[in-house]
Amino acid sequence: MPDTKEETSHAPMQESDYQRVIDKLEKLIQDTKQLIERFDSTGMDEEMQEDYDKLLTIYDQAIKDQTHYTQAMLKE
Repeated sequence: MPDTKEETSHAPMQESDYQRVIDKLEKLIQDTKQLIERFDSTGMDEEMQEDYDKLLTIYDQAIKDQTHYTQAMLKE
């Protein structure tokens, strides 16, 4: 999620900008979900626990970021 404390001089995002970010996050979410499922089905979730945990963290953060950008777009 973007750091809301940091001031930026960028122009405000347009709806198309939000949608592009949301779409890219959706792709990341789906790809990560597929990889998590492959880990689960092959037992790698137990064999490579640290990597599996990283995947879960990426998945969780991508969902949070997508929600953030969706809400921000709807407020526009």
